[in-house]
Amino acid sequence: MEDNQLYSIGDVARRTGLSVSAIRFYADAGVVVPTSHTDAGYRLYDIDAIARLELVRTLRDLGASLDDIRRLLADETTLHDLATTHLALVERQMRHLRARRAVLRTIVNQHTATEQVALMHDLVSMSDDDRNRLLDEFWDEITEDLTTVHPEFTEQLHQMRPVLPEHPTTDQLQAWIELADLVQDKEFRRSVREYFHTSFASPKAMNMTTPAMMERIERHRKLEMEAWSAQQAGLSPDTPQARQIAERLVASIAELTATATGKPLSEDDVAEVRHSMADPDPTTPAHHHADRAVSEFNDLLGTYVSLMTTISGTPEPNGGASEQWIAAALSSGTNDAPAR
Repeated sequence: MEDNQLYSIGDVARRTGLSVSAIRFYADAGVVVPTSHTDAGYRLYDIDAIARLELVRTLRDLGASLDDIRRLLADETTLHDLATTHLALVERQMRHLRARRAVLRTIVNQHTATEQVALMHDLVSMSDDDRNRLLDEFWDEITEDLTTVHPEFTEQLHQMRPVLPEHPTTDQLQAWIELADLVQDKEFRRSVREYFHTSFASPKAMNMTTPAMMERIERHRKLEMEAWSAQQAGLSPDTPQARQIAERLVASIAELTATATGKPLSEDDVAEVRHSMADPDPTTPAHHHADRAVSEFNDLLGTYVSLMTTISGTPEPNGGASEQWIAAALSSGTNDAPAR
């Protein structure tokens, strides 16, 4: 094919995949004009014009307007700038489509009432500021007049919120719909408020919610996760590694229990916790008040936490290793000195 060869409009249509009428339209609109005409007035196009028509077809398929294409072909803009603009447009359209899909899926799955559809659409269309404002109002109501706790504990509760990714999945948007609906439920608000005001009514609550105590609780949570991971990885409870993890759990629980009761930690306290964990018995009171507190929290806020992790795309929190695994680990070294 020679560079100076001219092609009829029918040949151009076959080469570009455009219809003859589309090629005529682009010529009449001044987007890609013919290179020349025959004596009979038929349009002829050279290889450069064909290449420009192929570009026009691609850009139109991607949603570019004729004005944008004219500016590009006239060197008034660059392909990079044009692509950047339309990428932002496509991504915005995709966000809207994902939001619509989330609403429709929720309607199908939950048999949503007609009057709730508009609310769902509003929820997924919220800005980040709107979402934060909704959760701030929730935690403000929950912690109002909760004066027996350390101020930083209240701040930590306010930080119990998900972060919706810039490009959320349908499941994440659906979880956000459910979370927003949950925190606006009056009965749920009342129950959560009552839980925190009852659980932290003791004068000792201020000491239990200091930053140092919260840090200690967080260390214990990580230790629970370590034990869970070890069991999931297949670590035998008969190994020294498992025994060490179990003994660290014993020490951590004994320390937390002593702090909660306001008593100094003793060797007898550690021994009592070790005995209760090595031989689990529902009637043993050693640290079951802590278990009950965790259970009450999970029963009430478990759905909130689960939705939060789904929205943020973070791993679902686990409850630690099983009692049986820990008991076996502690019992595996009964003839040894306790690990320190």
